[in-house]
Amino acid sequence: MNIVFLSHSKGHVGSVTIDRKRLILTAFSLLIMLATIIYAGFYWGYQTQQANDPASIAMRSELSEQRAELEHAVDEADRHMNALSKQLGKVQARVIRLDALGRRLTKIAKLDKGEFDFDKSPALGGPSSSEDLQAVAVPDFLTQLRELSIQLDSRSEQLSVLETMMMSSKLQKEVFPKGRPISKGWMSSYYGMRTDPFSGKREHHKGVDFAGKEGSHVNTVAAGVVTWAAERYGYGNMVEVNHGNGYATRYGHNKKILVKVGDKVDKGDELALMGSTGRSTGPHVHFEVLKNGRNVDPSKYVNAR
Repeated sequence: MNIVFLSHSKGHVGSVTIDRKRLILTAFSLLIMLATIIYAGFYWGYQTQQANDPASIAMRSELSEQRAELEHAVDEADRHMNALSKQLGKVQARVIRLDALGRRLTKIAKLDKGEFDFDKSPALGGPSSSEDLQAVAVPDFLTQLRELSIQLDSRSEQLSVLETMMMSSKLQKEVFPKGRPISKGWMSSYYGMRTDPFSGKREHHKGVDFAGKEGSHVNTVAAGVVTWAAERYGYGNMVEVNHGNGYATRYGHNKKILVKVGDKVDKGDELALMGSTGRSTGPHVHFEVLKNGRNVDPSKYVNAR
């Protein structure tokens, strides 16, 4: 294609030759530029419309709130995890102290270590509650908590049984008549047949006599409850103490009674002052031990270790 240019001022004639291929390429380029300008205009307008659209604004706001809530939940989980980790450490320390206490008590009580072994994990077992029970993967942290819970339950049960046994043993020792009812003095008469100092006849002596200084203390040989604290025929001023398990003790011929009926006494407590009331030839305490209401020889209890 030839394009002719004519100049009126100088009368010159010029021309430009454009081939068909170059013309088509130029026109195509112009069309692409025009399409790009039109698309950009439409896109800008669409974005502007979307930015101002209420639904779009609400969606962006909801996403922002959910993102903030998620971040808050993560922070809370971190804080709770740190708190749980600290608590786990405290519980582990308590288990260690309980184990140490259990081993010490077992040694003190001289119990069979195989029965109360605080160095081993508790023995567990039993049939499954469901045939379809399947193993579930548990995080290490939760596994440790579960193991600690089992250990605490086991230690608690063992210590409870151990405490009961020790308390029972201690109570048995406290309520079992043992020792002398005086701190100073001597045994002046034994249990069994003897010559009565008043009648001169052979009679059965129901207890043992401890002679001493008048006014010296008379003590209970075991813990119990005072069931008699008054004058009684033949005994003079007498104190009787019930120790439980069928045991009772009597202390006769006292100068002065220091307790009253219903008093709880512990082993070694003062009951009375030694005297010579009732059928007595001098200051002493007549000491009896009764088992299930019947007199028994107090000597084996006096000499018990």
